[in-house]
Amino acid sequence: MGYPTRLLSEGERIDLELRPHWKALVFPVIVLLVSCGVAGFLLTVSPSPSKTSGEVSWIAIGVVALGVIAYFTVRPWLHWLFSNYVVTNRRLIIRLGFIHRVGRDLPLEKINDVSFRHDSLLDRMLGCGTLVVESAGEHGQVLLNDIPRVEETQREISTLISGDPAGAARG
Repeated sequence: MGYPTRLLSEGERIDLELRPHWKALVFPVIVLLVSCGVAGFLLTVSPSPSKTSGEVSWIAIGVVALGVIAYFTVRPWLHWLFSNYVVTNRRLIIRLGFIHRVGRDLPLEKINDVSFRHDSLLDRMLGCGTLVVESAGEHGQVLLNDIPRVEETQREISTLISGDPAGAARG
């Protein structure tokens, strides 16, 4: 599910397509596994559904489990799936959201500085982090969290900003 090339201007090419690092999905997967395990355990110890009270308890367990899974697993997964960061030879494109969609384009010539930071030892081990993009526009600083290969991404954007075609070809 890449960025549609029909939305690019003439002569524009995609250099990087990113979405948040997979570590953003670890907690939702843990919640899914624990929810299924707890719901399964509760269903085995609750009365059989042939009894009236057993039927109600099974429905309640199912509704609570589905609610927890929807909020703590499906919602973060959709957020991850529909968060896209695209770097072209002319701009940085940010698209976030599934229902409430937000988009922002930063022309590369308006970007003053690109830096990164690792917020934890885990970020450093996984190679992900926060990309800090400073723009000359009215919004100033843009923080892009959980960017995979954050150092390479920062270097690629800096190379594109400087206009070094040899550096862009190496990346």
